[in-house]
Amino acid sequence: MIDYITTFSKINFKPLEPIADDIRIEDIAHSLSMLCRANGHYSSFYSVGAHCLNCYEEAVARRESARVKMACLLHDAAESYISDVTRPVKQYLKDYQVIEEKLSTAIYEKFMGSPLTEYEAKMVQIIDDAMLYYEFLEFGAVKLSEEPPYVAATPDFYRGTMKQVEQEYLDIFNSIDLEEKSEVKETIKWIR
Repeated sequence: MIDYITTFSKINFKPLEPIADDIRIEDIAHSLSMLCRANGHYSSFYSVGAHCLNCYEEAVARRESARVKMACLLHDAAESYISDVTRPVKQYLKDYQVIEEKLSTAIYEKFMGSPLTEYEAKMVQIIDDAMLYYEFLEFGAVKLSEEPPYVAATPDFYRGTMKQVEQEYLDIFNSIDLEEKSEVKETIKWIR
């Protein structure tokens, strides 16, 4: 039985037993730029990578810490190794959730030095949910709730080619300084 996938950079990666040295940002950026959000049910192609870039830009607009910005960029990185399952189904797949959590933690530890704090995880979820709302509005003319969530940035749903999204993802990843001092206090804000 094969227990690995071969990544873009030709690493035989074991998603159930992630090894930090095998996690490559190049593989993540490439894969996420080619994976379509909403299981391909949007009116046009919109990649997970573009979604992560919009989440990152929202964190920037909200003046969040460098760690929250990086977490927004990486929050779907596990999907580059195990794909995604839609929210209505994922809630019933406990083993998948455990695998995804283990892989996400390994990715955060590799690139951020530690798992997310409770605050960081909450901010990523708030931003991720806000982007989801506006994506469904843009690509399906569907309102997921009566009250639109607050956004500080204007999401860019048409970021260019897969290759351009991949390169932008890598450029932003390489520009984030996790040692950056932040004036932002850890309080949940921007909730409407």
